[in-house]
Order: sequence, then structure tokens, then C-alpha cells
Amino acid sequence: MCGPKMDDPNLPLRLLFDHWPDTAAVFLAHRMFCFGCPIAPFHTVVEACAEYSLDDVTFRAELRAAVALGPE
Repeated sequence: MCGPKMDDPNLPLRLLFDHWPDTAAVFLAHRMFCFGCPIAPFHTVVEACAEYSLDDVTFRAELRAAVALGPE
């Protein structure tokens, strides 16, 4: 069985944070507090980017980079 895919546009933020905790730093860098939000189980990266007026393609690249770098 395959796990979640980081680039899945329907991936809820809660699953993103559960599987790739290093991505929380990217959200914090943009002053997005999604990881503590009660809506995180329902929102996606695309929706969060729209809410914060961010380009989701650029933001997703930052998420992938954070996971590739791992914890500092």
C-alpha cells in the first residue's frame, strides 16, 4: 500500500505535517500557522496558499526542499 504523496493537490495539511514534519518550518517562514489550526485536517496546500496569496507552485517547491534538506 502506498502512502500519501506530497504533491497531491487534495492532501490535507494534517497528513502533510504528520508525514513530513519538516514542512512546518516553511509555513512558519511565511507566517502561516496552519499546523496549529483546527482546519488543517480539511485544508490543502493549494487552499492555504490561496488564503495567504502565495504562489502554490513556488510554495510546493519550498516544501520539497525542506524535506530534502531534513532537520537542520
